Amino acid sequence: MSDDISQHIDQMIRHDDNPGGQPLPESFEALEPDQIALLLESLPLDARQHAWEHVPAELHADVLVAMRGEARESLLRHFDSATLDQLISDLDAETLIELAESLPEEVVDIALARMDDKQRTHYEQSARYDDNAIGRYVDHELLILPHNSRVRDAQRLLRRAVPEYTEHLWLVDRTGRYTGAVPITALFSAASHLPLTELCDSDLEPLQAETELKEAADRFELAAVAALPVVGDNGLLLGRMPQRLSTEILHETYEAQLMATAGLNEEEDLFAPVMRSSRRRATWLGINLLTAFLASWTIGLFEGTLEQIVALAVLMPVVASMGGIAGSQTLTLIIRGLALGQITTANMMPLLKKELSVGGLNGVLWALVIGVVASVWFSSAAIGVVIALAIVINIAAAALSGVLIPVVLERFKIDPALSGSVILTTVTDVVGFVAFLGLGTLLLL
Repeated sequence: MSDDISQHIDQMIRHDDNPGGQPLPESFEALEPDQIALLLESLPLDARQHAWEHVPAELHADVLVAMRGEARESLLRHFDSATLDQLISDLDAETLIELAESLPEEVVDIALARMDDKQRTHYEQSARYDDNAIGRYVDHELLILPHNSRVRDAQRLLRRAVPEYTEHLWLVDRTGRYTGAVPITALFSAASHLPLTELCDSDLEPLQAETELKEAADRFELAAVAALPVVGDNGLLLGRMPQRLSTEILHETYEAQLMATAGLNEEEDLFAPVMRSSRRRATWLGINLLTAFLASWTIGLFEGTLEQIVALAVLMPVVASMGGIAGSQTLTLIIRGLALGQITTANMMPLLKKELSVGGLNGVLWALVIGVVASVWFSSAAIGVVIALAIVINIAAAALSGVLIPVVLERFKIDPALSGSVILTTVTDVVGFVAFLGLGTLLLL
């Protein structure tokens, strides 16, 4: 699929650069909405606008939903009133929820006014929940029966169109509260007069609408079903979380973590305006500059030592680099453990001891190697001893920091993936330089 998208991108850009030359790619109808979204996001802004004109109108809403926020808004900004009116002419509640933040408020109101009462109710229920709650994104295509129904009622219902990811029927009481789930496979051999309550899957627990998206996706994986029911206040059945939604949440979560390590947002457009991208990255560069000045100030404290022993200046990057790599390995492991809910106060100390042991073992091993190399290089056993001790100290400090920094940031509700690496780099640089230059001052002068 990636090769096909790459070919479409090349053709689109060549056509935009030379309208009379390369033909446009084959019809977008051959692509899925998420493929079209990826293609559009991969084009410079002008080419993106031209390509949008060739997207079939019936796919507009699905493609916009599949796009990242900034890329979507880059298109919506150029919609005239007629195009917007066509877009919202037949939106369902789930699609409008996805697009609402990118649309003017008056356009959302018009879209709501055109919905039937059922879809409008779905939208209003979903809009009560914030962006990080599963209740906002529930799927309303599900098969529901009163809890006093019998097998024959379920069999009659299944003769109609069955939504995707359907392996259960959901039971509700007369007020709409969730009362149970009936596996469709259980209906095949059951007597037609049997009450559905006798076939309920007692192990299937519903998700509360306020559950955070990542937690909901994690619970979905453990449930091993095609969909989970989502309930709101007083157990009211709001909809379901299908496998498709769980996959999207996990994908977006991991993408957000990856982008956060560089101080970026997962919604950022690949071809966002230069000034906007510069402002965002400037903040992160400024934070890194402050930490670099702190490391430089630490080195400046040992200016006299460096003037007399130039070898220390040559070897300083080795100490900082070894600590940084060791610390980043531990940091990555701990961030993953926190994301998966594997780290608690109960296993914190054993984990800390384990990482310190790993750091100590690797520290001693590589300290011996680097110490021997430095001794031969500068014909000084004392320099070898100094850098070997500094390596052991810095790798141990890196292991300790790699465990504690993300845990502390998590306690303060700060994303460790966003700022953990910056703090860790500062700690390993400062500790490494102080240990190396301090020992050099004590042992060599």
